[in-house]
Amino acid sequence: MQRRKFLQNVMPAAALFPGLLNGFSVQAFGSSAFLRGLDGAADNDHVLVLVQLNGGNDGLNTLIPLETYGDYYGLRSNIAIPEGKVLKLNKFDKAGLHPAFTGMQQLYNEEKLAVMQAVGYPSPNGSHFRSMDIWLTGADSNQYLNTGWAGRFLGETFTNFPNGYPNEVMPDPLAIQIGSVLSPVFMAPGGLTAMAVPSDTDFYNLINGITEAVPNTPMGTELTYLRTVARQTNKYADVIVAAAKKITRQGPYPANNSLAAQLKTVARLIAGGLKTRVYMVSMGGFDTHGGQVEAGNTVSGSHANLLKQLSDAITAFMGDIKQLGVSQKVMGMTFSEFGRRIRSNGSAGTDHGTAQPVFVFGDYAKQGVLGQNPDLSASIDVGGNVAMQYDFRSVYSTILRDWFCVAPNDVQTMLLKNYQYLPFIKTTACNNTIDDLNNIGDKLIMNYPNPFDQYTKITFKTGGGHTLVQVFDTTGRLIMVPVDEDYLAGTYTITVNTSGMSSGIYYARFQNQSVQQVRTMLKVKQ
Repeated sequence: MQRRKFLQNVMPAAALFPGLLNGFSVQAFGSSAFLRGLDGAADNDHVLVLVQLNGGNDGLNTLIPLETYGDYYGLRSNIAIPEGKVLKLNKFDKAGLHPAFTGMQQLYNEEKLAVMQAVGYPSPNGSHFRSMDIWLTGADSNQYLNTGWAGRFLGETFTNFPNGYPNEVMPDPLAIQIGSVLSPVFMAPGGLTAMAVPSDTDFYNLINGITEAVPNTPMGTELTYLRTVARQTNKYADVIVAAAKKITRQGPYPANNSLAAQLKTVARLIAGGLKTRVYMVSMGGFDTHGGQVEAGNTVSGSHANLLKQLSDAITAFMGDIKQLGVSQKVMGMTFSEFGRRIRSNGSAGTDHGTAQPVFVFGDYAKQGVLGQNPDLSASIDVGGNVAMQYDFRSVYSTILRDWFCVAPNDVQTMLLKNYQYLPFIKTTACNNTIDDLNNIGDKLIMNYPNPFDQYTKITFKTGGGHTLVQVFDTTGRLIMVPVDEDYLAGTYTITVNTSGMSSGIYYARFQNQSVQQVRTMLKVKQ
């Protein structure tokens, strides 16, 4: 095979799978220029670490609703965590953590962890691939985007990228994914804004100049040439290796923990001085249809092992970046493609669900659990799901505005719509303020009669400005949007025609600026 033909065939794969080179991928950036930048976002040195949990994490066994423990146990008795084993949280007694989450409990009690209840999106998709694509791109369930939310942020912030990059202002990769395949989350209108970096052995071999021997064959000759071309054409390989070499000592990380190995690499690169804005790491195994717990011991099993790996890895990372002196500039968040259903199945597992808890960690994470415990009414059927309280894009909008200090108008441009902001980041990060979302004691949305047949009246209390009322069924499907407009501050009542709705449980979700609440409603046939 001719060398040029070999490169034509292999280089596209090499750009996506740097493991083929036992090193870094060929630069995988597009060529289109972007029109403008964002001074506020470009000037700060804040870093975001995305922790992707593949498979669909069981949120109800991760954040256990102590407030309604009896209902929780009744709906999933074969996998329920014993009430006495649930880890308690400081100043919050309505929910607790899985016993394997000891590190996350420690972070919460140290005021370095925020939790959002029931994060999802309207009319959710049950496919692993499609739902993850929605989370990565920031799309609606019926919308297909070819750019990722982080890619749009980076493309808008660093104008004209990749033309003229690296430069004095940004000499480093805009984003780095630990692994071999680049995620759609980093796709900008002009192409990928990230590069893939191997973890563990491959990474340290590269730093030390070690590469695996190639076979003494024509293919081996071409592979040697390809490695040389890849290193010469990748503008960022040298700066990454230089940054990594600056750090010779790190804190302890758990052994035999792939996520911990990835986060160790991230900590090393951040502390080594890279100006990279977004990192992504991942772990799999969360598709727990069966064998989620051990028979007779629900605190052990596959899900417990996964949560322990996750908790231990994040805790080690937080300790490492603290002793490395860079913890003030780092924030991370976990996410999965969906949660699991409320009821367990007969195989000691859980099936694909909808909304899930999201954990945000870092020195600037605002301690607290946002939202209400899910309604676990005994009448919930086998297919019943946790009702969405927060749109996942509200998490992104808050990170963009309150961590990366992006102007609100530009946040809307990056996320393609306007989403509410949530108070899970300490206000000093970008000097923004948001009211407490929990609104303890406030009834912001009610309906009467309840149960109802042909109609019900929904009463809501708005603080003024844009106000939204949505009605979902128990699968998360959006049934109607009776309110979506600006109001003056006050209390309003609307009559909703429900004659076309089937009997069953529904959720009315109220949103006003940064405030939201969910009301459970019951449709019956008279």
